[in-house]
Amino acid sequence: MLCIDNHVNKVAIKELGLLTMDDKMCNISKSFDSEGGDCSDADIEINNRIFSVESDEESVKRFNDQDNSVIWLNDEDFADDLENVNINNFFHRVDSDQIIYQTKKKRLKLVGKYVMGDLLGEGSYGKVKEMLDSETLCRHAVKILKKHKLRRIPNGEQNVQREIKLLRTLKHKNVINLVDVLYNEEKQKMYLIMEFCVGSLQGMLEATPLKRFPLFQAHDYFVQLVDGLEYLHSRRIIHKDIKPGNLLLTLKGDLKISDLGVAEALDLFAVDDTCYTGQGSPAFQPPEIANGLESFPGFKVDIWSSGVTLYNITTGVYPFEGDNVYRLFENIGKGEFVIPAELEESLKELLQGMLRKDPEKRLTVQQIRQHPWCIRKPSRDSIQVPIPPLKGDEWHNMTVLPYLVDHYYETQSNQEGDIQYFTERQLNEERRKHETQQSNGISQSNQMHQSSKRRWKKPMSCITVKRFPGCKQS
Repeated sequence: MLCIDNHVNKVAIKELGLLTMDDKMCNISKSFDSEGGDCSDADIEINNRIFSVESDEESVKRFNDQDNSVIWLNDEDFADDLENVNINNFFHRVDSDQIIYQTKKKRLKLVGKYVMGDLLGEGSYGKVKEMLDSETLCRHAVKILKKHKLRRIPNGEQNVQREIKLLRTLKHKNVINLVDVLYNEEKQKMYLIMEFCVGSLQGMLEATPLKRFPLFQAHDYFVQLVDGLEYLHSRRIIHKDIKPGNLLLTLKGDLKISDLGVAEALDLFAVDDTCYTGQGSPAFQPPEIANGLESFPGFKVDIWSSGVTLYNITTGVYPFEGDNVYRLFENIGKGEFVIPAELEESLKELLQGMLRKDPEKRLTVQQIRQHPWCIRKPSRDSIQVPIPPLKGDEWHNMTVLPYLVDHYYETQSNQEGDIQYFTERQLNEERRKHETQQSNGISQSNQMHQSSKRRWKKPMSCITVKRFPGCKQS
């Protein structure tokens, strides 16, 4: 029960415009509590009565008279209005030449104190990118390793840990230098920061028509290889995987022995260099490993693989070949090979001494250094093979600079200083051209054949909405 003043509340309710009341809408009760107390004339008890409400027309009229009023329509009326709407007023046809793409924004990425650059190469273990030390401004290369990828490779994690442990103790001009190691537990990534190299001997060989170096150039690389190999053996380290792909070059032309993932460090108090496990590329394995011997001298394994490397960079072919690994190991086990007749006699003698089947009769590092072919440098009678460019960059410019410029100056420019825009039609034409080239059989190697199966990706992934003439906005 609720007692209110009749006159006061009637006026208040009328001002709100909610109800219409008269003086006789409420009955007076003789008693309003259990004790039988009377209610005064000013107190009126409101019984359960049905209040008279304004009609729909009066309500709509009153809302129209008010400012900022909202008129609610029925769903049926709204549906009828949609039927009369022309959908072309909302959606417009846009041609492919009106869709504008902008080159992907170069966002600055920092890993510790190092600035990340572009991709230099990619291998089975991970990607290799350029990196710049923000404190010393030194140019480096970083090998990015992911734990889930290492687990898929046999002994992948153990090989990486072994390589880190060995590189921390090595310091030589012809051995790759490990600058720093960073871990990211959240992303499960490992960053091996090394000195910057622009390419490998294998990449240079593949870029030449004859797949070989001139003798003076091969002599320079081989002498540096022997220097680095002599240092490793002095530290009682066996590389086990010497090949052109693991011999890198700096911008100055210095050769660096890299990839010590399968290397083995002998005990300092060991009697000899006997090894029991052989790993590495099959084409560079010695006969003792190909024949399955349980033990073999470790230093002579590197001598053999260095001899195969010298044979490859001077002739363009391998001394032992086979249709498969079994045939290859069978030919290596026999130890029979042919040296091209056009090679000079001193080089033939060196190759025969390094590729002897019996490891005990094979030349040592000291004998190789004192060999006549290593002492005398061949004449420079041909053009030197240049280091192949990286992504069309002949001078191997620093890829970190565009990221720094974009970060500090907020520009998105090409070499001419103009912003690059591409239309959808241009990208489709480039995609069709790419597919046509692949279908015509331009790529002959297995590697290119595998890459041709990959899905073509647009060179830019950042689409921007620009107000260009003729580009209709929806």
